[in-house]
Amino acid sequence: MSENRLLLEVVTPDRLVVSEEVDIVVAPGVEGQFGVLVNHIPFLSALEVGEMYYKKGGQTEFIFISGGFAEVTGKKVTILADSAERGKEIDIERAKRAKERAEKRLAMGKIADFDWVRAEAALRRSLTRMKIATR
Repeated sequence: MSENRLLLEVVTPDRLVVSEEVDIVVAPGVEGQFGVLVNHIPFLSALEVGEMYYKKGGQTEFIFISGGFAEVTGKKVTILADSAERGKEIDIERAKRAKERAEKRLAMGKIADFDWVRAEAALRRSLTRMKIATR
């Protein structure tokens, strides 16, 4: 491993999404977005649904994250995500259909609080997927 790079691993319950040496990682923490460079102070953060990205040699790669945790050590960032998809893996038509379903549920007006929260979360996930897929 290079002295100037971090090892980034993005893992879901189903698969290893990324395992690469990178220059920088930026992730959606629950307290706000954070960035990590090599030799960063160790910490642990819960993750929000959102966009994470990493840079490697001038190239930027975007990944959809639907919550989880990030562990940072001086030379490694481990993302343990509920689900994660690289931008090029996202099915934009599926994301559009999910957006439409969520908007219909929300437009129905008065629904149970639990269903409202689920519909809002589905809308947020689909919008984030669509944003990442079109980068």
